[in-house]
Amino acid sequence: MARQLSRSLGIVVIATALAMVAARADDAPSGDPVNGKRVYLADGCFECHGRAGQGGQFNYQTPALAKTALPVESFIAFLREAPNDMPSFSAEVLSDKDAADIHAFLQSLPGPRPVKDIPQLNP
Repeated sequence: MARQLSRSLGIVVIATALAMVAARADDAPSGDPVNGKRVYLADGCFECHGRAGQGGQFNYQTPALAKTALPVESFIAFLREAPNDMPSFSAEVLSDKDAADIHAFLQSLPGPRPVKDIPQLNP
């Protein structure tokens, strides 16, 4: 009986957690890639990360952002507390909506090509 109750409780906890994740995803700001490109260029993101989000070399290797794997909430959180030489962007400087628009722009870009599609890497 206790084992069955424990299993039922576990199922309820998992279902509740999944519902919370789904609700959070629904609450995530949707982005406008056209405005995102404008903000990305205006705020100078391209200076380190490239105009096509391909990454680059600033004081160190800067990551490619095209087709970022970060969900929009994580992307916004990263912008708020950026590491290394990257400036942090408070909500007063870059709204959640503009950050979500940048994320949408980055998602609209072609991601990195697979190694098999790069002739120089396939002798």
